[in-house]
Amino acid sequence: MITTNDRGGRAGAVLRRFSRSTAMTLLCVTVAGYLALGAASSGEFLQGPSVRTFLQYLATPILIGLAQTTALCVGQLNLAVGALGGFTACLMGILMADAGVPAPIAVAAGVVVAALVGLVTGVFIVATRINGFIVTLGTMTILLGAQYRLAGTRTIDDYSPTLRDLGRAAPLNLPLVFLTALVAAALLAAFMYGAIAGRRLLAAGGNPLAARLSGISTDRQIVLAHTLSGLLVGVAAVTATASLPGVNTSVGGDWLLPSFAAPIIGGVSLNGGSVAVFGTVLAAFVMRLIDAARAQFSLDPSWVNFLIGLVVLGTVVGGRIRQTHLEKKGTTHGRTPPAPASRGQTADAALPNAGGAR
Repeated sequence: MITTNDRGGRAGAVLRRFSRSTAMTLLCVTVAGYLALGAASSGEFLQGPSVRTFLQYLATPILIGLAQTTALCVGQLNLAVGALGGFTACLMGILMADAGVPAPIAVAAGVVVAALVGLVTGVFIVATRINGFIVTLGTMTILLGAQYRLAGTRTIDDYSPTLRDLGRAAPLNLPLVFLTALVAAALLAAFMYGAIAGRRLLAAGGNPLAARLSGISTDRQIVLAHTLSGLLVGVAAVTATASLPGVNTSVGGDWLLPSFAAPIIGGVSLNGGSVAVFGTVLAAFVMRLIDAARAQFSLDPSWVNFLIGLVVLGTVVGGRIRQTHLEKKGTTHGRTPPAPASRGQTADAALPNAGGAR
């Protein structure tokens, strides 16, 4: 029988863990940074129109961060996030502006195509056993060519007014595109933490060999992860198309770094087996605050990219140092380190998170 004291103890333990987590640090940075920008702008940054604009252009960074998170959770990288998002946005714009397709059908077609591209990418990785880094690099190149083929040098800005109205809609100064990103984050968290399929994804990313011995197909998890990644990129393309005045070949060109920065800063491991949805959302907030500070103080955009890249590298190095410290601590306390690979063991089993399909 669970008593009230037991529940209180568990709740206290959860709060203590959260207070020491990356998410808590990012939450404090987000609140402090937002208030600092509000003070620097004499309160203008805290007013309704500024809040609405800030949140409107936060939706896409959240979604592309979540898209990269789903690939990272199985130890994969998706370099085609920006190219797929730009291609999908241009495809939806062409369907609405040139072909006269109604906005709901064009949006649905764009999201389905993005998910199918992710599916094909995952299947290709599994079928060829080629490193996912190489496959998504090739996919990125193909999609960039397809995007230019669709849009050329023009800007497509005569698509559905209904979609534009939805992009500008902001009840209580909360843009619908931002709420869409939060709903996507909540659904992804529920899937990863609560669904059996989500736990299988994390198991396959954390220890592929153990997952296979448990009857989990790691190949299927790789395909599923890339399909979900493509689906989230498709949703990001919808929010970008609805928010921007027009779409062209520049859409998606600056998505790659933020797509990696948000999950890495948020606490997602590059080796797979972990997911940090809340941390990814907060990291996207932090990066958006940096961009807002650049506009507020007229900073050189190159310094913003330099700062974000430096933070990402620092996070990766810090995580590696912490992992090494924990390994040394475990050895000191007499714990048995993992056994080395036997002579008959394959390279994929010895290095389960090193690259392509397993």
